[in-house]
Amino acid sequence: MVTVPGFLLRRLYVKQSLRNTDEGFEFRLLNRLGSGYAYKMHPLTLDGRELPLNRAAFDLDGETTGFDEVSQNRTFTLAMNKSITIRVVGTHLDPGPCRIGMAFDVPGLGTLGFEFTDTVANE
Repeated sequence: MVTVPGFLLRRLYVKQSLRNTDEGFEFRLLNRLGSGYAYKMHPLTLDGRELPLNRAAFDLDGETTGFDEVSQNRTFTLAMNKSITIRVVGTHLDPGPCRIGMAFDVPGLGTLGFEFTDTVANE
């Protein structure tokens, strides 16, 4: 089975987009690699600790979809040159470096994942 290395997927992350919000934290992805979609999301990780799947969502074109809602019929789509905001409620980030992990299941490729480390952007 073909796979996509994590160092390539890490390029999806928009550097310095990691920030705390009133409800939790968020970051952005920008796809410069090629269009694709996932039919299952895995829990995000924060410094190696899994976050509840139902606390994460993504915003695309004004529509919010929970990670736990992603399925064959409602996919996580990464269109080319499109920005997606990932939001997590109920968890705030401490100052300093944070390591975020993200994984998803892609048809024909299986589970793909990557991690990035960044510090929380100042507002």
